[in-house]
Amino acid sequence: MSSELIFGIHALDAALESHPEHILEVWLLKGRDDARLQGLQSRLQAVGVKVQFASRQTLDGKAEGHQHQGVVARVKAQPALNEADLDALLDSQPNPLLLVLDGVTDPHNLGACLRTADAAGVHGVIVPKDKSAGLTPVARKVACGAAETVPLFQVTNLSRTLRSLQGRGVWVLGTAGEADHSLYQAKLTGALALVMGAEGKGMRRLTREHCDELVSIPMAGSVSSLNVSVATGICLFEMVRQRSL
Repeated sequence: MSSELIFGIHALDAALESHPEHILEVWLLKGRDDARLQGLQSRLQAVGVKVQFASRQTLDGKAEGHQHQGVVARVKAQPALNEADLDALLDSQPNPLLLVLDGVTDPHNLGACLRTADAAGVHGVIVPKDKSAGLTPVARKVACGAAETVPLFQVTNLSRTLRSLQGRGVWVLGTAGEADHSLYQAKLTGALALVMGAEGKGMRRLTREHCDELVSIPMAGSVSSLNVSVATGICLFEMVRQRSL
């Protein structure tokens, strides 16, 4: 049985909430005696998960130096969602709101985008299998539980997936600084897929060519671009605003 590590209180809380049966073992920081960790320990013991106490040095080693908040767990590795799973989602969701990340390789950015997607009610996040961050422990921790609630679909060919979405009536909206109109001038209702490119490089050429519409985020200051997770939040919540009118 394959397994993977997760760390951070929010990530483990989310795992407890969604799939407690996937948690194999948990290490908590020895000597830390606060309400959050005590509550976590009680919930773990209530579902029959064995809790071990370890030194900070041991936890640092398991988390490979990343911030773990005194919590590291080993969980059953889950198979990645793919194109077939995305089709099943679209069959069940007639008016989807999707987020497509093209070339986002930093797991911190992926985690932040998942967290924003969860807050905005996104039905699924789509990334290419290659040259893209996956659900690493770092991404899960930054997502603060959203990695367990927002499906992440890894697709072999992003351009083909965008064509498939269009065939199902999903409007594919890309972001680009040189677009001839802004996010706030676009109609952002109905079935939508928001495509965000990597910070600096933006979308790849083929991805851009498969968008139905390109919009920009108005920039009033001297900064030429935003972090991809910040830009994603701006775009998604304008979509949420329009969809709620």
